[in-house]
Amino acid sequence: MTKRQYNYSFEHKAKLASRKAIKEREQDIARLKKNLENKTRRLRDKKEALKVVQNGETNKETKKGLVIEEDKIDKLPNSVKELLQEEKERIAFRPNAGPQTDFLAAPEQDVLYGGAAGGGKSYAMLVDPLRYMHIKEHRALLLRKSMPELRELIDKSRELYPKAFIGAKFREVEKIWKFPSGASLEFGYLDRDADVYRYQGQSYTWIGIDELTQYPTEFPLQYLQSRLRTTNNAINCYIRCTANPGGVGGNWVKKRYLDDAPPNESFIGKDKITRKFIPASLHDNPYLNDDGKYEQMLMSLPPTQRRQLLDGNWDVSEGAAFTEFEYEKHTVAPYALPKHWIRVKGIDYGYAAESAVVWGCIDPTDETLIIYRELYQKGLTGEELAIRIFEFEKEDRLSVAGVLDTAAWARTGTTGPTVGEALTKAGHKLRRADKNRIQGKIQIHERLKLNAKGRPKLQIFRTCPNTIRELQAIPIDKLKPEDVDTKASDHAYDALRYLIMSRPRSITPYEDMQQLKRWTPSDPTFGY
Repeated sequence: MTKRQYNYSFEHKAKLASRKAIKEREQDIARLKKNLENKTRRLRDKKEALKVVQNGETNKETKKGLVIEEDKIDKLPNSVKELLQEEKERIAFRPNAGPQTDFLAAPEQDVLYGGAAGGGKSYAMLVDPLRYMHIKEHRALLLRKSMPELRELIDKSRELYPKAFIGAKFREVEKIWKFPSGASLEFGYLDRDADVYRYQGQSYTWIGIDELTQYPTEFPLQYLQSRLRTTNNAINCYIRCTANPGGVGGNWVKKRYLDDAPPNESFIGKDKITRKFIPASLHDNPYLNDDGKYEQMLMSLPPTQRRQLLDGNWDVSEGAAFTEFEYEKHTVAPYALPKHWIRVKGIDYGYAAESAVVWGCIDPTDETLIIYRELYQKGLTGEELAIRIFEFEKEDRLSVAGVLDTAAWARTGTTGPTVGEALTKAGHKLRRADKNRIQGKIQIHERLKLNAKGRPKLQIFRTCPNTIRELQAIPIDKLKPEDVDTKASDHAYDALRYLIMSRPRSITPYEDMQQLKRWTPSDPTFGY
């Protein structure tokens, strides 16, 4: 091959390669241009479709969130339907409108979600800790009572987390999800109170307990609350719990979340933490409510369980000692009590546990006992309790006479005065209470009955939440059915029992004068 022929051949190949490259570039540009046109057209169609959907629309939520209702999707262009389908496939979880959405958006530090069964509690608990999973320092802890129950949550998390966070991996042995950011979610179980010490020295930014009423005491939650802390100002620490009414812990859960404020209303607890109870029911979950089968199953339950799980009623307890107690019937809004009505108080003393004092008066028209005031506080000495009682009795004319637990008069090896002596020395008129437990319970049953006029013989001001709560929830002793379970919270109940066993009644002016004539200070249990 001559030099000329070689040069020609090289130039020809170079021209062909150049033409091929230009053609490929032109094809790429055309492809990009076509894609841009398609995207522009689809965006234009979407905007037009949204205008059609919103045309004349007055629905507040639709305007605010640009929500496309199901019945209007068929009217949309095909390109928009395709976009909606693609978006739907990318969504890992969409909360139900109402309580579930409110729970996931709640700003309060400590929130209880639940009430009736079937409200979508478990999925809400799995989604809520994801709010900070893009931040490395976020550490979440989700707890159940037992390992089988924990497995149910883990299986559901396998459906959600890899879809929500690509690259999220589950460590089976440790029961921990690790997310691409470095954040983590740990699954654990608390079979008994002592199990909380496994988390001693740990720190978390989110702690959740599913089915909180399975725990008999508040201790696990209080201890875990101390594990909440972080140095990252971008993270807020949260406690999230779910529960159904009833269970061994129904009493204290109700006290913690329901007694201080109505549902869906934020309040500040005694520990200065913001709280809220968000109720949910089966009707808030369209996935279970559609065919009605789950509702039929709940309807077949015994009356107490049906009211708890279907109605979400926290005022009934399985195995409750006083099933005849009804909130609407036996409680009343506070009102001014005539000064001349006979008043009496019952006192159950405790230091590590609560001291409970309940005040009652007798309506002379029908001898109805009205509980109008309560004191419920732990950590008080006898002297301190005496002062607190006087503070509560400021609106009364004189110190109200009463009865005190006999144990408060007993000496326990100390050289100082007993609680009973401290109270009487301070000026309180007290005598030893009749502690017959069986008769006391019977007398409360009698008081809960209606009189001839249809009025209960016992009514409680709604400003006495602890007395109401204990009457609602205190269970029967399984080994001794004629008595209540003394392991349950019973301090206000005992004080009420002492008061009722003192057999208070109204007296006529003539009887009052006769008592003054027969007065004698011979009874050493009184402080006068």
